Amino acid sequence: MVVTPSAPPPPAFVSQQVTAARRFYLNLKPRPTRGLTVVCGGWEECAADYAIDRTTFPFLSLEFVASGRGQLSLAGQAHSLEPGKVFSYGPGIAQQISTSPDQRLGKYFVDFMGEHGRQLLRDARLDPGTIISLGATTEVRHAFDTLVRLGTSHDRHTARATALQLELLLLVIQRASQPATPSERRALATFERIRLHLDTHFLELRTLEEAAAACHVDVSYLCRLFRRFHGEKPFRYLQRLQMQWAAERLHTSGRLVREVADELATDPFQFSRTFKRIHGVSPSVFLSTRS
Repeated sequence: MVVTPSAPPPPAFVSQQVTAARRFYLNLKPRPTRGLTVVCGGWEECAADYAIDRTTFPFLSLEFVASGRGQLSLAGQAHSLEPGKVFSYGPGIAQQISTSPDQRLGKYFVDFMGEHGRQLLRDARLDPGTIISLGATTEVRHAFDTLVRLGTSHDRHTARATALQLELLLLVIQRASQPATPSERRALATFERIRLHLDTHFLELRTLEEAAAACHVDVSYLCRLFRRFHGEKPFRYLQRLQMQWAAERLHTSGRLVREVADELATDPFQFSRTFKRIHGVSPSVFLSTRS
């Protein structure tokens, strides 16, 4: 009789009070590092009796609530859990987590080590012991799903791939962080409305004045919103959209540079200068490397 070896049991710090889970385990005894080492991670649906009560934790940990409700205590501070909440803890941070029995938590988690990981948490305003709310969660959920998929791939690239994905995940969280005050949330909503308009109408827009007028804001406010929430000047963002479209047009349509410039209502010389500034190569060089 052939006996199939059973999978090793999960580490003691991983709760068994779950009804469903997708988890991965990589390096459960990592050495201290200045870089970033992913220990384990996954998604879990909590059972009605789910309860975590720890006085500390050996690794840096990040959790994201995707569904359900519950209660959290970090270093003695009580918080409610609901979809869109992200929190972190680590060595020296006591944590207690429980779920609502009738709205059981579904949440993602990742445990990791390294000074670079700690800096990434700091950049995302998620120092251990912190909880924040996200204004948008779709990209965060997708980033976590990709992390879990990479973590379960089990090949020679897994450790590096998961570390890179965790770094991307924290950048996505940083972008999705919900502003703290009502006025900040209104400003973010206005920015998103303007960005959507640029994303939709970039071929017709020629100036910031046109964009501002269409969105019923003045140009100076539009520029402040982009500096605040995007870190890029709005006209550069508009040019980037146009030049990405132009590159795809040149690549797939067989059109000449002057023809694509005409479609953007600009002269070929100015078009070529902008194209090179955005893509790093001139349109002619781009066309010469086209497969």
